[in-house]
Formats: sequence, structure tokens, C-alpha cells
Amino acid sequence: PLPSSLPPPPPSPLPSSSLPSSSLPPSLLSLPPLLPPSSHPLPSSSSLPLQVDVRRLTMSLLKRFREGVAAALDISPRHVHINRLNERKNGIELYVSSDRPGATEPLPAEEVIQSLNINTLHRSLGHFGITEVSSEKNVLQDQHERDNIWTKEGFFAAVIFLTIFIIIITCLMVSSLYSGHSRLLHIHIHTPPPSTPTSIPPPRACRPPPTTPVPIPVSSSSCGPPQLPPAHQKPCLSASPSPFRMKPAACLQERRGSNVSLVLDMSSLASVEPLNCGVVTPRERATQDYLQSASRTLSRQQLRDVVLNTQTLHAEFAEIPMNFVDPKVMDISSHGTKNRYKTILPNPHSRVILRTKSSFDPLSSYINANYIRGYLGDEKAYIATQGPMINTVNDFWQMAWQEDCPVIIMITKLREKNEKCVLYWPERRGIYGKVEVLINNVTECDNYTCRTLNLKQGAQSRVVKHYWYTSWPDHKTPDSAQPLLQLMRDVEEDRTGSPSQGPVIVHCSAGIGRTGCFIATTIGCRQLEMEGVVDVLGIVCQLRADRGGLIQTGEQYEFVHHALSLFETRLSADTGQ
Repeated sequence: PLPSSLPPPPPSPLPSSSLPSSSLPPSLLSLPPLLPPSSHPLPSSSSLPLQVDVRRLTMSLLKRFREGVAAALDISPRHVHINRLNERKNGIELYVSSDRPGATEPLPAEEVIQSLNINTLHRSLGHFGITEVSSEKNVLQDQHERDNIWTKEGFFAAVIFLTIFIIIITCLMVSSLYSGHSRLLHIHIHTPPPSTPTSIPPPRACRPPPTTPVPIPVSSSSCGPPQLPPAHQKPCLSASPSPFRMKPAACLQERRGSNVSLVLDMSSLASVEPLNCGVVTPRERATQDYLQSASRTLSRQQLRDVVLNTQTLHAEFAEIPMNFVDPKVMDISSHGTKNRYKTILPNPHSRVILRTKSSFDPLSSYINANYIRGYLGDEKAYIATQGPMINTVNDFWQMAWQEDCPVIIMITKLREKNEKCVLYWPERRGIYGKVEVLINNVTECDNYTCRTLNLKQGAQSRVVKHYWYTSWPDHKTPDSAQPLLQLMRDVEEDRTGSPSQGPVIVHCSAGIGRTGCFIATTIGCRQLEMEGVVDVLGIVCQLRADRGGLIQTGEQYEFVHHALSLFETRLSADTGQ
């Protein structure tokens, strides 16, 4: 502080002290006579803190202050400009314009401070109580920079925004254009050349019956809820993506040589049923014809003889269409998460559908399982399914409860080089979704383990038998069919003696190989017992019509004949024939 009572200091430049720059926005005093137009940015200004309250300064005092500073700098008062009154620091900020001709930039604050005559400053402005003189960074210039949105970073941000906007608009236009063009579907139909005969009658073996045509049910995956056909009809079959050989009389004629184009307007198809409901390709027709008509009934003696001719059995098996499901037919989103093997899918027309509360979640009703017809086409005699996965165990027990199943048959180990099935039953008690499973009894046999289960849901309770057949070797068929026949006999006793009248659940790993062997053997034994003959080829075709791929290899097909031959031998001994 330099009070007016003290003697003035020696005539030397006043040292500047570093004060923090003001963070407040500039508030210029409206003093037209004192302030010049600030049309250019200011590099810096000088700050003079006072002992007098700057809020009480009048226009005349500010004018006198301006003249005193000009006298201390030995310049004209018109070159001294008051920037603002800094109430926070109780000081006056000012800057000095150059008196040189042609100079437009203000003088630097350091140069102004060095040019000040302290004696003159105190004589002229002693009553203001000037405490110090310091340089300040230009608040006007900072404010101008903050107000300027078109900085380098802002420009780049605007360019990026416009680029993204243009890309989005372009994608929307392309999508709209594509959806407009997709309303027209061009279908090329091959017609025979004029010289090709068009009325070639099909071979006799392939002509349909003249009086009772076989109806073709529609796949449930694309045409609504599943509807199983009556016992005397054959179900609709899915297209098989895997190749198969047909008999010489296959009725499949391909005609080529024309490029006639047919244009259909697809805009009116939104209210009609899907296209694949009524379209049957020649391959599908050939598969249906074969599985519906193939048959070779064997007498007991013929069964004994054919077992010795394995080459004939393998050749016969190779001609049976697999009837696998094309993944494109399945219209259930994310169904692959519930399939153990991505190529083994349930045929849509016979698929087991779980009952759920929500009709908007088709995945919750999905399980890789099919109803299988039994002897004489008995509907829903079996359910063939895959080995439960960690995320489908609850679905498995829900199916067992929903279908009122009396017996569950498992024909696989938990692991055979890799996982084949998870352990889906508890050691004593377990809850799976809404179904509680209790183990009442465990019986160890030579080739399988039998468990008596008690299933509960709410106040209801049921008894289910679970057979775990473990003597089937890896990657081949058993050496003897005796254990399988014994299992079949025990299962039939439990099924007929159970109050539950639902289908028997059979599963291995994929639900087609060993599962098919057990079901085909059971049906064949029943046919031998009731009719004295067996049609293994017709049985396998019926199984594959319900679930593609049942009886997976030629060796398994041969094993079924061996099992039936062994059963026929014992049946003959029991009847005295």
C-alpha cells in the first residue's frame, strides 16, 4: 500500500506482481468518452488495484484517473483507455494505444509498466490509493475466442456429423429402392422343346391309386398349428438336403431347353399363406412317394435268410431317403441354441410343441423332439428326441409331464469321446422348471439301470420309469441283440401296466440312430407276434417320415434284422413251431 501520507518512492519502474487472471466474464463500463471502439483483439492490459472502492467512482474521477496515468506515461490522455472496473480485485484495468503513426495495436502491458513514472503517478493519483500495477491477460480476446464456434475442432466435428448424416440418408434411400424392386419376382420355368413328347405316362410302379389319392398335409412350421394326419394317411415330408439313391423307377423326369420367363406381382401376397405351403419340389415328391409306398414283407424263413445276406441289406438301406429337415424350413428364431447337432432338426409336421403361456415366444415352445407312430400307425406311440443339453433339461421334463409319459429310455453314455448327454435327473430330489423329480428306487441290471421316478407339479403326482441302457458300444452296434430285447420286454411291461397312457420317450445323443433301432425293433417284434411276418423296410420308412434319419447307418439296419431274427427264433420256440 502506498498511502498519501508517506513520501513518494524513488523514481524507478514499479515492479509488476503476478496476480491470477480473472475468470469472470468481462463487464465493460459504458463510458463512451473514455473507451475506444474495441473492434480488434487486445493482447494484454494493465491492472491497478486501489484502496478506494471502485463501485463509488464517478465519471469525473475516472476521467481524472485516466489523465493521471497519461501524465505518468508522458502521453496524451486519448491514448489511455479504461478496459473495465474489476470489482473482485477492486482495481481498474486499462490499456494504452500506440502514439506512433500507423500503429493500430495496443502497447504490451510490460512496456506500459516499465514506462510509468512512479513519482508522477503518486502526485497525480495519490488520493486513489494505488497499491500495485500488474499485467492482465486480455479478457476481451478470450471472450471472443469462446464465442467463436468455428474453431478447428468445431469444423472437424461438423464435417464428421454431416458425413454420418449423408451415409444414413443414402442407406435409407437404397433400402427403400430395394424394397420397391423386390415386389417383382422373376421365375424362370423350363419347358420342353416342341419336339419333346409331353404326354409320357409314368411307369406303372409310380402311378397313384386311381380312386383314393393320397393327401399331402402341410408343414406345421409355416402353415399354422401342427395337425397330425389320420392313421391311414402318410404325413407331409420335409425336403432332404442330403443325397440319396432311388430305385430305377423313380418317376422323376427333368426337362430342359427353354427359358420362358414368368413375372409375378408379389405385392398382393401379404394376406395369403406362405409360398412353401403348397410348393412341392420333385425331390420332395420323390421322397414322399418312396417313404409312403416302399415295402418288403418278410416271412419268418425269409427273415432268417436275409440276415445272412448283409450286402442286400446295405443296398436296400442306401435307397431309403434320409428325409432330413432343411434348416431354412424352421421359422423359429434362435432355435439352433436348443439343438445338439445343427443338422439334426425335428420334422415340422410331427414336432412336439411345448405348451407355454406366451404365444409371442415360439422359442419357449420349441424342443428337438418328434412324435413317432407305432405298430399299425398308432399315433404318438413314441417320442424320439435328442439327449438333453444344459439349457434344455427343463424343457425335457416339461415334455415328460405334458405328454404324460410312462417310460423314459436313454440309450447313450454321458460321454463317448465328447459329451453325448447331460445328467438331467437328480441324485435324490430336484426341481426343473415347474416339475419336481424324486428318485424312489434304483435297480442295477446287467446292461442297464432302472430308476423309479416320482414327478410332481402342484398337487398332482405321477410315477415314471427311467431306463438307462449303457451296454451299447461306441461307434458300432452291439455284438448281441439279447440285452436290447430284454430291455424292450421290460419297457413293454411297464408301459402296459402304467396308468399313464402317453408316448414312451426314447433318446440317445442325436435322437435318430440308436433311438431308431429301439423303436424299429419294438414295432417289428410286435408285428411278428401279431402277424407272423415283418416289414422292416416299411417300418423304417414310416419312422423316417416322422423324424428324418432314424436308423442312421447300414450297420444299424442290419442289427435290427438280427434282433428281429433272434426274437423270431424265441417266438417259434415258445409257440412250438
